[in-house]
Amino acid sequence: MHLLLKRTAVSMIALVMAMPLSAEAQTAKTLPQSQTQMQLSFAPLVKQTSGAVVNVYAERVVQRQSPFAGDPFFEQFFGQRMPNRTEKQSSLGSGVIVEANGTVITNNHVVDGADDIKIALSDGREFPCKVVLKDDRVDLAVLKIQSKNETFPVLPLGNSDGIEVGDLVLAIGNPFGVGQTVTSGIVSALARNQVKNEVGFFIQTDASINPGNSGGALVNMTGELIGLNTAIFSQGGGSNGIGFAIPANLVKVFLAAADRGDKSFERPYIGASFEPVTSDVAEALGLDKVRGALVTKVVDGGPAAKAGLKPGEVITALNNISIEHPDALGYRLTTAGLGATVALTVLDNGKEHQATMTLAAAPESTPRDERVIEGNNPFSGATVANLSPRVADDLHMPPDSTGVVIESLKPNSPADRLGFAARDIVISINGVAINTTEILQKTVTSNPSFWRVEIERDGQRIRQFFR
Repeated sequence: MHLLLKRTAVSMIALVMAMPLSAEAQTAKTLPQSQTQMQLSFAPLVKQTSGAVVNVYAERVVQRQSPFAGDPFFEQFFGQRMPNRTEKQSSLGSGVIVEANGTVITNNHVVDGADDIKIALSDGREFPCKVVLKDDRVDLAVLKIQSKNETFPVLPLGNSDGIEVGDLVLAIGNPFGVGQTVTSGIVSALARNQVKNEVGFFIQTDASINPGNSGGALVNMTGELIGLNTAIFSQGGGSNGIGFAIPANLVKVFLAAADRGDKSFERPYIGASFEPVTSDVAEALGLDKVRGALVTKVVDGGPAAKAGLKPGEVITALNNISIEHPDALGYRLTTAGLGATVALTVLDNGKEHQATMTLAAAPESTPRDERVIEGNNPFSGATVANLSPRVADDLHMPPDSTGVVIESLKPNSPADRLGFAARDIVISINGVAINTTEILQKTVTSNPSFWRVEIERDGQRIRQFFR
């Protein structure tokens, strides 16, 4: 199973076979030519890069449900609203300084929900931080160190498209909270999509990564950041030699959004849905192997429709870069950036042709009109919004979704306890068609004695009854 690396790490500095750090070695990839070269150390590279890798300490205040909630005896005195307990939770992770002014990149899951964030440099100094931009869909967050007239060490960002399977790498982070730790390994695979975020495209490495390494650096032999360590594949929580890092080219796009002052990270909207190519589809289309993104739906008037894409076609390359699966297509579109015009290689009935598509932000054709539902009704505690291509994109739903959607649920609220979930589309309540959030809010204030609710979840209609 996958384990997001939120907390802490066994210290171990692995000094193993390495390429010499001469200028010649930095410009050409070569095998060690002698026993002497094989005995050389990573120490110069560690000294060059480790100062920019920081420990991240996040503290959050959480509400705990009273242990007496639901007990009729106590509810007789306190009613349904039993007092909750508050407690502080701390988590540890890693981060990388990418600008001398104190800009830090880390994983969103390291700092999500934190009320207080601090970073510690490798020399032991600590500084408070604030969040500049974060996004749970790509699991990235930009922090700014709060200090005056301080210049910080920086790790430059490399080109993650330039790495190859077999390249030597270092992983630097704060595993298990024991302090900065360095391990070495190689790039094991590229374009992995086994880790579930919404840009499923990762660098796989066998460099030892453990809990607490989240947000740490994956460094190449020229001292550049080529990936942000994010997850491990593990049965027991420790390293099994299968770690995953977010490529540096996605980090660059995210940092650019933060530098522009964007309040959210907008990915390109193309107005189409895709599925992986199966072996049967590959055989029918004459593909040499199972690869590509199969177009299943195209929204009228969207960028995909304007590019002439049709259901049943397969996108096999973008800007002459092979597309292995739909997640790879999403990654390439995201790193191309809003406003870019990309060249697509499209396979249609065994014939290949080219198409161009200009990338744009998802339109909010219908006002979001976000509302928090309260009161004595089944939807109390739900945040709802009118669906539009932008809202659908935010929630990773089909681009042509319409109606009113549940965006989120307050934990332990009536809506949460009754089993509603984020991305549920509310179809009707007591026979009233729910086309807008305004209609939903008016309908739930009618206070009937019986509720008949119809929702759509993952394309399936569900009817529920409540008293």
